[in-house]
Amino acid sequence: MPHESRGAQGAPLRRLRALLASVLAALVGLGALAVVAPAARAATFKVVIVVGPAGSSTANYRSSANLLAAQAAGYGADVVRVYSPNATWSRVATAARDANVLIYLGHGNGWPSPYPPFSAAQKDGLGLNPWLGSGDTATRYFGESYVARLGLASNAVVILNRLCYASGDSEWGAANPSRAVAIERVDNYGAGFLRSGARAVFASGITSVGYVLRGLFAGPASMTLGRLFRADPSSTGANTISFTGTRTAGTAALLDPYAPNRYYRSVIGWLSTTVGDWRSG
Repeated sequence: MPHESRGAQGAPLRRLRALLASVLAALVGLGALAVVAPAARAATFKVVIVVGPAGSSTANYRSSANLLAAQAAGYGADVVRVYSPNATWSRVATAARDANVLIYLGHGNGWPSPYPPFSAAQKDGLGLNPWLGSGDTATRYFGESYVARLGLASNAVVILNRLCYASGDSEWGAANPSRAVAIERVDNYGAGFLRSGARAVFASGITSVGYVLRGLFAGPASMTLGRLFRADPSSTGANTISFTGTRTAGTAALLDPYAPNRYYRSVIGWLSTTVGDWRSG
């Protein structure tokens, strides 16, 4: 199974770390200070944040999750946290029912990968605790066939943060993927979540996802989810790759590599869905 002892990418990207830290702080700060649209305040939205066991990186993931939780709460959302060492499948599945936003930070186990064969029970889902209180090291993967049954709210948004494979990337220390492999990974990783009721699956391997929350709660109602992806302050813009999903009919996807074969940002789903559609549930 995948080994990601240094976190999502383990980032051998020392020069990026200081920049990313400042971006995270800025995004969360801006999100907390944003003027919340009256439409977003008119109803209670459920935001579920899950932190899976990620070894020595788990404490850092919990800290990042807490920042996102505070941001969502600042918009008036009902925030539910399910963190390692007690992030078991049963607890996550119960919490995620009817969630408008599901955020996951933890290990990823995608496909294609160096760990054949493909298994819908283990690939392209969540890495969670095998049992309550099982610590921050042992990981059991609940794949596409599990997350497809989560029963998210209509027009829900899923956000996958700091994990391998979901945005098309590889594990730390592994060779960078080809464009074709990155596209296949994004297509596969989104499939189960899209069947669960999500309209889009955002993935960010090394940058903050606070911009997604800010757009959903405080952005213009007419903004599409595709435009929201492009609004990320860390977007490269010129390098964006688009493709039509094959695993899920009618979907489209965008990848935004920050350098050749470095696929750390993606979104897949029905990207013409608007922020207003999301707010309507």
